[in-house]
Amino acid sequence: QVQLVESGGDLVQAGGSLKLSCAASGRISAINRMGWYRRAPGKQRELVATITSDGNTNYADSVKGRFAISTDIAKNAVYLQMNSLKLEDTAVYYCNARLWAIDYWGQGTQVTVSS
Repeated sequence: QVQLVESGGDLVQAGGSLKLSCAASGRISAINRMGWYRRAPGKQRELVATITSDGNTNYADSVKGRFAISTDIAKNAVYLQMNSLKLEDTAVYYCNARLWAIDYWGQGTQVTVSS
């Protein structure tokens, strides 16, 4: 009922910035929470940031102070602004939308941080 498409992944040098975008379509009004997850090489997928329908945000400790999640309701989009990127931020980043107990996922976008 919800389709998600991520974009914006790129190769960036450590210390640089990058902004990821996620375009949502479908039953947008039913989304309770949106977020970003990532899967680094050899690791499990982990939560990066979430934002609820009432505007509350939550961040993984590893990205606090560096990343910011935001939404644009008019564009049915969610964004992840990433600053002060580190080598360990290298991962495939996935957009997530939660409709009550059901999670929807995008295809992922690759972020590679180099030195």
